Amino acid sequence: MLVERYIQWRLSKHPESFTDLKASLISSRMGLTVSRYLYYSILFSLIAGLIFGILGFFLSSFIFIPEFSTGIYNVFNLNLPVYEVPVLTRMAVGLISSAVFFSLGYLFVYILALNYPSMQKSTRKTKINLTLHNAVSYMFAMRRGGAELLDIFRSISENADIYGEVALEFRQVIRDAEYFGFDMISALQNLIYTTPSEKFKEFLEDMLSVINSGGDLSSYLESRVSLYQNEARFEQKQFLSILQIVAESYVTLFVAGPLFLIIIMVVMGMVGTTAVFELTLVTYILLPVGAAIFMLFVDLISLKDQEVERYLSIKELNEFKDVKIKDKEGEEDYFAILDSYDRKRAFKEFLKNPLDWFVSDSKRSFYISVPLAILYLALLFLNVPSYSDAEITYAIIDDHIIMAVLFLLIPYGFFIELWRKKVHDIEESTPDFLDRLGGVNRVGMSLAGAINVLVRTNLGVISYEIRRIKRDIDWGASVGDALVRFEKRVNTSAIARTVTLITKASEMSGEIGEVLSIASSDARMNQVLKRERTGEMFIYTMIIYLAFFVFVFVVAVLDVNFLTILDSMNTSSASATVQATSGASFSQSTQMPVDTFRRLLFHTCMIQAFFSGLIAGQMGEGSIKAGIKHAAIMLVIGLLIFNIMI
Repeated sequence: MLVERYIQWRLSKHPESFTDLKASLISSRMGLTVSRYLYYSILFSLIAGLIFGILGFFLSSFIFIPEFSTGIYNVFNLNLPVYEVPVLTRMAVGLISSAVFFSLGYLFVYILALNYPSMQKSTRKTKINLTLHNAVSYMFAMRRGGAELLDIFRSISENADIYGEVALEFRQVIRDAEYFGFDMISALQNLIYTTPSEKFKEFLEDMLSVINSGGDLSSYLESRVSLYQNEARFEQKQFLSILQIVAESYVTLFVAGPLFLIIIMVVMGMVGTTAVFELTLVTYILLPVGAAIFMLFVDLISLKDQEVERYLSIKELNEFKDVKIKDKEGEEDYFAILDSYDRKRAFKEFLKNPLDWFVSDSKRSFYISVPLAILYLALLFLNVPSYSDAEITYAIIDDHIIMAVLFLLIPYGFFIELWRKKVHDIEESTPDFLDRLGGVNRVGMSLAGAINVLVRTNLGVISYEIRRIKRDIDWGASVGDALVRFEKRVNTSAIARTVTLITKASEMSGEIGEVLSIASSDARMNQVLKRERTGEMFIYTMIIYLAFFVFVFVVAVLDVNFLTILDSMNTSSASATVQATSGASFSQSTQMPVDTFRRLLFHTCMIQAFFSGLIAGQMGEGSIKAGIKHAAIMLVIGLLIFNIMI
């Protein structure tokens, strides 16, 4: 094709121009060559340019082209020609506009495509740095357990769901060593050249120096664990400083700023109705869009764990579609019996403890709350009378819509908090559990026997999970399978790292007391970091609450002491006419739409309550889901103030 020939010409003519692009493609692990990536970039840019060109052609019809006539006064009454815009001129303007938009769209998408690998490289760098201290702790524990270095790399690479981008980096070492025939030193050197993280690069370089000099690799990993844990605390302090600035910016831009605009618009409403449109834009566009962008920004800069996903069931992958699969006949009845048994057992467990069924998966609350909210709204709209004034209808239904939203938020937030509290208690008890497990294992008892001993100890919430682990072992499951089921029930990255370390270490040796001590130290460090963040950001959660209270208070004062008075003035001016001394009459030409302003102010407070709650949870507890309870609380407060106190 013409595009491929053009790309080959560019690469042969100016190969140095694409050196950075090649390096970014390799470091981002996108799996594309430079020529193929340029082909896709040009192709998508042409498609985007075509779409922009069509859009520009249609937008050109809105361009006003004035008819030309001389501005000199015709005192001699001469028949001067008047220039009219012909159709061809409008077509030419449309084509020019289309060409301009095509060029802009093509250049924008092409430049974005060329920079996309660099952005992916930067993103991977951040993710590698965040999970490096956990991966090094795992390497240290496995090394002290007697594992060889290549086996450690393979073990980490097999747990990409836990160790994220670091595991993907070590996959390059396994690929080079096992498939391309490189020795481990050369494979590590190749990784040093291509990794996007300078921190990870320095770790690998120092590790190569220790290996080449015949030094003690365990001592090196132990020193790096301590170093990276201290750096993790320092990085979190830096992040919390940035988050404090972000929190203050939110209060200024999205609480104080809109409040200032609302006061100005209420004053402007005394003069005309243009302020209604501007307040509508602030309420329904500026606040939601601004808050959404703010939450996205906080999510991008946040230090958060990898999403854990471990598969406990076999999934059929259709990679070999041409291979015929022969199903064995005669066993359908057995599978049907097993499915029936699983359904009955799940139903019995639900009847035994319905609350735990919702706590284990908070989204299940929507099975009940969504139908109730829909039924509530349906009954609402069926029973609302018909009014000629739309504002009366709005005033009746908007409170009930907020109540329907609360039907969704309150149960969901309640079960999320129960689950978060349970997980928090389990993670708090995990270091003690690992310490005691390691202590029992050091005296010569097996891992299963150590768990059997710990069943009789009181370790808090995790004691119930220890009993479930022992029960799985008693019923024939291996220790590793029982721990994986425990990980699946809790489903957090901290527990996943701990379980992975224990299961891998127990596969190599029965004496893993020292490995458990390392795992305990790592888990305790993670808990310290979480407590520091919660303590530092609690004050800013309170600041968001106070800012919301100030927002609602000012809006309530405007409603009671300003809009109510203007409403009475509008009523009196509409029913009376002031007679001037000359006999002429004067009437108020413009009246402020008080009901519309009151509705917009109420909606502004409700939108502010919802997004402020989400942001409070995101900044204070590191999760938007944790902000559901704050959003529900603020919505209830706003609803009560506007319906009881005003």
